[in-house]
Amino acid sequence: MMYRLFVKRFLDFWIALAVLLIISPILLVVTIWLHFANKGAGVFFFQERPGKDGRIFKIIKFKTMTDERDAEGNLLPDEKRLTRVGSLVRSSSIDELPQLINVLKGDMSLIGPRPLLVQYLPLYSKEQARRHEVRPGISGWAQCHGRNAISWTEKLKLDVWYVDHVSLKTDIEIVWVTLQKVFKRADISEQGHATMEFFNGHN
Repeated sequence: MMYRLFVKRFLDFWIALAVLLIISPILLVVTIWLHFANKGAGVFFFQERPGKDGRIFKIIKFKTMTDERDAEGNLLPDEKRLTRVGSLVRSSSIDELPQLINVLKGDMSLIGPRPLLVQYLPLYSKEQARRHEVRPGISGWAQCHGRNAISWTEKLKLDVWYVDHVSLKTDIEIVWVTLQKVFKRADISEQGHATMEFFNGHN
């Protein structure tokens, strides 16, 4: 309980700050790289996501797609807007690194259920909604067990499992497995999708 209420947030802040300082040269290079690759669409992606207790915040990620549209003005499918540079940034999980700023601000934790779309909030069952009892994380238990390659039902069940088993030991295990998956570039997307299909409450 002490870890969940006090120690976890303390570690989140100082580890996030240290990592940001260490990787700042990498972030600068990626920022310049994406500036040209995204064809004027910008470098950073901001989107409202629900955090702890459903509180809405703006998540920060590197933008990996252009804003290209069809003749009718509609955005092209994700897989057609994902650039080669964006694909590399995403497959290496570098696109997630700006979320360290969200961790510093207290919107997120290093480890916790991934923050999903606001539009999903009314679709969760009462049990699935328990994923918001803790701060969302850059990586989490579901990411260690399939990431985007598992069904929504499985993913949300794993998120709730984490809520009931928050501990330093669990978080260290998640960090270790996450690093392994990043290096192997495993489970980045669901078959047939650039990332994962939308949740409709019945997956």
